[in-house]
Amino acid sequence: MFNVNALAGFPRWLGLALLVLVADQVSKAWILANVGYMERQIMTPFFNIVLVFNPGASFSFLADAGGWQKWFFVALALGISVWLLKLLREHARERLLPTALSMILGGAIGNVVDRLRFDAVVDFLDFHIAGYHWPAFNVADSAITVGVVLMLWHQFRFGKESS
Repeated sequence: MFNVNALAGFPRWLGLALLVLVADQVSKAWILANVGYMERQIMTPFFNIVLVFNPGASFSFLADAGGWQKWFFVALALGISVWLLKLLREHARERLLPTALSMILGGAIGNVVDRLRFDAVVDFLDFHIAGYHWPAFNVADSAITVGVVLMLWHQFRFGKESS
């Protein structure tokens, strides 16, 4: 039977996902309006802003695949988003796991929006040291990464007892 009390915190977690999505899209809109493609703006000795478009996934995986990867990554992200929503509903009364899931959800949808608008993800955060650059990334990628770390922390902390 459907338990209304189980959804008590669900809107809050959707709000966090929406906040991540908005922060991601606003930051990308600002970059697109103020930075030229491949233009590098030096911010610190180890950090630049640079506008790049990544049609692939992490570390440009499948970037040169010919275009089919756009729909693959969109479908994958939307499928994972449905799963994340299910988990959010099930764990809505908790704190750590729904925080992680909401961050991943907001970031995933943020990158889906880019793929649908630009056929690629807008990346602009460029960290480097001694001439070695980490691949450029964005707010959505950061939220996904933090969300995964929190999810792992939750798993190590609570293990199977919370599943």
